[in-house]
Amino acid sequence: MNNNKNAMGSNNLKDSNAIRHEFSMAMSAMYQSEVPLYGDLLDLVAEVNTEVLTQHPEIKDQLEHTGEIDRISMERHGAIRLGTAAELHMMRRLFAVMGMYPVGYYDLAPAGVPVHSTAFRAIDAQDLNQSPFRVFTSLLRLDLIGDEVLKKEAIAALANRQIFTANVIRLIERFEEQGGLTSEEGEQFVTEALETFRWHDKTPVSKELYQRLLEQHGLIADVVGFKGPHINHLTPRTLDIDTVQQGMLAKGIPPKAIIEGPPKRDCPILLRQTSFKALEEAVSFKNPNGEYEEGHHTARFGEIEQRGVALTTKGRALYDQLLSQARSQLGATPNEGNASQYYQILESVFEAFPDDYRTLHDEGLAYFYYQAVNDSPYPSSAASELNLNSLEESYSDDSISKQAMTQLIEQGIVRLEPIVYEDFLPVSAAGIFQSNLHGDKQSSYEGNSNQNEFEKALGVHVYDELDLYADQQSKSIQECLCALKSSI
Repeated sequence: MNNNKNAMGSNNLKDSNAIRHEFSMAMSAMYQSEVPLYGDLLDLVAEVNTEVLTQHPEIKDQLEHTGEIDRISMERHGAIRLGTAAELHMMRRLFAVMGMYPVGYYDLAPAGVPVHSTAFRAIDAQDLNQSPFRVFTSLLRLDLIGDEVLKKEAIAALANRQIFTANVIRLIERFEEQGGLTSEEGEQFVTEALETFRWHDKTPVSKELYQRLLEQHGLIADVVGFKGPHINHLTPRTLDIDTVQQGMLAKGIPPKAIIEGPPKRDCPILLRQTSFKALEEAVSFKNPNGEYEEGHHTARFGEIEQRGVALTTKGRALYDQLLSQARSQLGATPNEGNASQYYQILESVFEAFPDDYRTLHDEGLAYFYYQAVNDSPYPSSAASELNLNSLEESYSDDSISKQAMTQLIEQGIVRLEPIVYEDFLPVSAAGIFQSNLHGDKQSSYEGNSNQNEFEKALGVHVYDELDLYADQQSKSIQECLCALKSSI
């Protein structure tokens, strides 16, 4: 996947990281102009992050050690919803120009949202630190629409739209032919690609069809009823989501009732998300005679995220078990009326999940960077006694070597730093979507997830996010051991 990146450097073509960064900034500026409340949210998040970094130097040190410190202010993820396999396939090619690849498969149908999804993002840690922009991309499950007549009308409406400009398709093909884009072509690409994500208040469908789509599900109406996959939210990253939630209320920004994900912890895990409630926006519906009829649509909102350490398979299984236990104990969908009770249950249940990094590491619950402590006051003989050459060769399979690495950690020769979770959580994503869509009666959909069909539409397999985190950890071990060897 990085071959294009190398080719770009050798041919003086524009780096994908630079294109991705420029696009994410342009997207943020566009969304801020379309949804001014999003700008207020950015200001609030910036204030909270500055306060956290000032009052908690240990958090600042951690972010410096992991290389994340410079990316916090530019951190964004967006979300779009597509209607057809052809749209998904071209979108994958569009994101590839920006060095973004499909990571993970998410089936939201069991939670009452008729889509399956992936996240397009960079997959290399250094690339992520240069530009962490991600787009959670969902494909409508038309097979889940029970009304056959309505399903046919939806298919026809989607077949009549073209969400990509002719110029952006030309530039995508140019990228694929020459292994990159020139600086001028890169600028053109950003401008043209932005049009796909722009809001259009004139719809190609009638108000009558829109209402019938809305009765099926708000998300179906949002996908089928519009000219293109307008960005439905953008998300800055905060270092203290609870303070932001309170700050939204103080600034008159209406937050959703529940912060999705795990409870507040000393050592954050995975992902916590909240948002301000979706706006009711004026739209014009196209009648059969070509004239427009006034109406409204509710879908676009602003979201905030707080990211924690990535969990291993074991850690994720424990998380899923505890989250399910908390929701079962609540006996209802978390909402404004039971928010306080849900938080109490969640915090109580998650006492079973260790809340310090060392335990998370020792119990194999989370992924970490291993880093040599350059200024540690250890004699070189302490490291040399551990036979670093042998340790480097056999770490992954030899439990004795793992014990030796633990010894280095205990001696202060090696430190652990959390690998940030770059991906998403299906229950949380569904909770965000449902809280910002009105009139939804369906709590779940029958039908199995279909990753094979999704990947067929994509034209490639999705990356397994756990494999990517394991590779990051393994790479850090090798780099750490090399650094120790060179210091002896």
